[in-house]
Amino acid sequence: MKITYTARKVNLRDNFKERAEKKLSKLKKLFSDEATVNVVVTLEKNRQTVEITIRDKGMVFRAESTMPEMNDALDKTVDILMRQIRKNKTKLEKRMKSGSLDDFVQETPEIEEEPIEEYKVIRKKQVLVKPVTVDEAILEMNMISHDFFMFVNAATDEVNVVYKRSDGNYGLLEPTKG
Repeated sequence: MKITYTARKVNLRDNFKERAEKKLSKLKKLFSDEATVNVVVTLEKNRQTVEITIRDKGMVFRAESTMPEMNDALDKTVDILMRQIRKNKTKLEKRMKSGSLDDFVQETPEIEEEPIEEYKVIRKKQVLVKPVTVDEAILEMNMISHDFFMFVNAATDEVNVVYKRSDGNYGLLEPTKG
């Protein structure tokens, strides 16, 4: 796993990086050697946010936590990632390294027993997608009071999704091969 650190409005100390690498080493056996991990630490007022994104073989795992202390936020974020993997164990087994997921689930202590969630599509909707700019897509999304909007990007001629972020800004999802 290749770990990349990004610090926003804060300087990362070596002991934080060592702690992060130690925590993430628990997940190492689940992913291939080509897996990339992005650790983003942001300081806002008296709060520290740690965001971890793991990309491997087309799968993306992401978690973030905000706490007064950077190390506490790191611990919480890694716990969230572990819980996501445990919760979706059966669905992930087919795509991840065989056997390593069973070992991981047995080694990590259960924080709380969560019921296995079955995904059930309760509504299917066909959407007419037309070429528009990103700004036009955001405007249309706001007009219909949705949190996301799918459209064909007029600049790239590909299907994209704009969405409203929890911080009030907007995000854009673009397809990529990876």
